[in-house]
Amino acid sequence: MKARIKWVENTLFLGESGSGHTVIMDGPPESGGKNLGVRPMEMLLIGMGGCASFDVVHILRKGRHDIRHCEALVEAERADTDPKVFTRIHLHFVVSGKGLSDSVVERAVRLSAEKYCSASIMLGKTAAVTHDFELIETD
Repeated sequence: MKARIKWVENTLFLGESGSGHTVIMDGPPESGGKNLGVRPMEMLLIGMGGCASFDVVHILRKGRHDIRHCEALVEAERADTDPKVFTRIHLHFVVSGKGLSDSVVERAVRLSAEKYCSASIMLGKTAAVTHDFELIETD
């Protein structure tokens, strides 16, 4: 896996993935940025949420469960001093589908957290990572 990050100006950077996609990262005005893109540390949270969501959806679909919606809400706290690493991260999944049970969704979330989500497991080396979910039945 490879990535390339190109400095554009001030605190504006373009991140290019090995798969050919580009994201804009920028800092806040107080750091010289123009607030034109996400912050790099926000990208880490988005990546973690995406990785975990991918797992949850994949596990439920592989089990032939009728999942209709999955959203991960991620909240984090950072250290007060440099390096301002994440110290606490919480993922709250909102999952909806037809005929899903709490036990099935709980299993998918647990498998992602403990076995499959590389991002969660890696960030869990420095931060306390917790997960929970809510299940919404749909017609």
